[in-house]
Amino acid sequence: MVSRIDRNDVYADFAKPGGWNDPDMLEVGNGKMKKHEYVVHFSLWAISKAPLLIGCDLGKMDDDTLEILSNAEVIAVNQDPLGVQAKRVRMEGALDVWAGPLSEYRVAVLLLNKWSDRLSEMTAEWEDIGLDPSTVVQARDLWEHETLERQFVGKMTVTVEPHSCKMYVLKPIA
Repeated sequence: MVSRIDRNDVYADFAKPGGWNDPDMLEVGNGKMKKHEYVVHFSLWAISKAPLLIGCDLGKMDDDTLEILSNAEVIAVNQDPLGVQAKRVRMEGALDVWAGPLSEYRVAVLLLNKWSDRLSEMTAEWEDIGLDPSTVVQARDLWEHETLERQFVGKMTVTVEPHSCKMYVLKPIA
């Protein structure tokens, strides 16, 4: 899954409405990954604007699979009308930061702890993700379905579990 999204990232500049890059069908629910790894898979496909083609047997779908595949907030990132594929903006060993612009001056951010076997503190720097360093943002956690109480300026640092990700929509506030 990670190798496919790495190849997809190379072609990010060519993706646009009417012509999306397709790293392949989703494997969510096929029994070869843990739930948090399926969350990573779905998040990467969504932020990359890849077609979200379900690849599991719908008749055997469990509750976790249904929860992942029906996350309206993550799907909204995939379907955002601006139609810009996110890119990997920083890679430090096992840690990746992905980001892409959304409509209404928002930014989708994915912090991925892909290979490490330990908790990792990760930072999304505004200059990496296309925001002015003085921009104050509100962060919406798309998997927890909550807006964080804290506002962020210049960067956002969070802790990410092994083989997991955190996905946010950052919204500039006045």
